[in-house]
Amino acid sequence: MPSSPLLRPATPADVPVIRELIEGLAEYEQLRHACQATDALLQASLFGERPYAEVVLAEWEGQVAGFALFFHNFSTFLAKPGIYLEDLFVRPALRGHGIGTALLVHLAHVAVQRGCGRLEWSVLDWNVDAIRFYEKMGARAQDAWTVYRVTGEALTHLASGVS
Repeated sequence: MPSSPLLRPATPADVPVIRELIEGLAEYEQLRHACQATDALLQASLFGERPYAEVVLAEWEGQVAGFALFFHNFSTFLAKPGIYLEDLFVRPALRGHGIGTALLVHLAHVAVQRGCGRLEWSVLDWNVDAIRFYEKMGARAQDAWTVYRVTGEALTHLASGVS
């Protein structure tokens, strides 16, 4: 009988492996140059005084195989919270064992359990494997929406009130 992944909430002791998985995702997405995650930043953001996100780790045959990092958002139209999946990553050598599916099913369960109206995420348009996977799970692209982002100096400039 094939193994199934063990899912568990991350703990502060998992910070180094969470960072390692984030770096693996950054490599896969060809964005390693943009990855600034450190153990200290993750410790503060995930397990500090005000945790901003949650992490579920997937273990396969005794090793951490992947993760899902998520946080709550809010739908004004539904007047309900939602879950935003920031990252879902399975180590390339361990793909094909149902680990990504288990993580996504788990998050859907968490969303339903917490009374959320939706579970959503973004995917790079070139990542056809991920797109196929998500569509197989019942997800549909929201093509009418365009994501905007302000970071770095542009964020600081905007915060100063200068246009």
